[in-house]
Amino acid sequence: MSRTPPSAAADALQARQRAEALSARLPPLLVAAERVAATVAQGVHGRRRVGTGETFWQFRRYEPGDATTTIDWRQSARSQRVFVRETEWEAAQSVWLWCDRTASMDYRSAPALPTKGERARLLTLALALLLVRGGERVALLDGEHPPGANTFTIDRIAAALSAGGPAGGPPGEVGDAADVPAPKPLPRHAQTVLVGDLLSPLDEIRRTVSALTARGVRGHLLQVLDPAEETLPFDGRVEFAGLQGEEAVLVPRVEAVRGAYLERLAAQRDGLSALARTAGWSFSAHRTDRPPQTALLALHAAVSRQAAG
Repeated sequence: MSRTPPSAAADALQARQRAEALSARLPPLLVAAERVAATVAQGVHGRRRVGTGETFWQFRRYEPGDATTTIDWRQSARSQRVFVRETEWEAAQSVWLWCDRTASMDYRSAPALPTKGERARLLTLALALLLVRGGERVALLDGEHPPGANTFTIDRIAAALSAGGPAGGPPGEVGDAADVPAPKPLPRHAQTVLVGDLLSPLDEIRRTVSALTARGVRGHLLQVLDPAEETLPFDGRVEFAGLQGEEAVLVPRVEAVRGAYLERLAAQRDGLSALARTAGWSFSAHRTDRPPQTALLALHAAVSRQAAG
């Protein structure tokens, strides 16, 4: 029977301790997203493209991970900051991600299930990981940093999503969070992915989608719902609490309104599908009691198809 030399055993133990220490400092969301992305990555291929583009789009502040060859020294010499040049091609190949962080996303119908917000953040970050590994530049639509394709970008997105509420606020804080993102002047032919429960009035969602589409932005809608929101399985007298400041609603017999509720939900989903189809976007739905890998694979495929087109 062979034995491991004491020095080798000690080295292995130290390596394991270092790995555990490093993983302990990672946001749990990033660890979970890495696992989901790693599973899906086996079935997808990167979309790295050749080319840098020549049409100037904008100057922006230098970010860690930017190539030094993109620094514009003349512009930088005019101030105490370092600036890089972004071209239209680089900006157009960016994917801008938005994740609903309003209080309504804190809902789950069973302790064993993730909240809608937890699943939405997981899918958003896992998609960012897949895209960056495929050579894409990503950014949060409501963030302050430009798109990037490096570990600094992933760390920033993970930190922002892990913070919970908008602008780093606590989980469940309504604050300035919006049910749908405000239109942002993105470059033409960029892509955006909107992940949330998408239960806002269709007119509000349509305004955002229309504003982005008018600029040539292509996009994807992913609706994340709890299984109870799709089936309304409750019976008898139930009080439904509003998660965003709405008054509680007491329903004497839930079974009496289940049919009307399901019809309204179906109309919302049909409206989202039609809205996306008209804009040339994609739409998909995901339930929190189902594996996240399935939704991630479909979403990544939709982003890839849009880029290829």
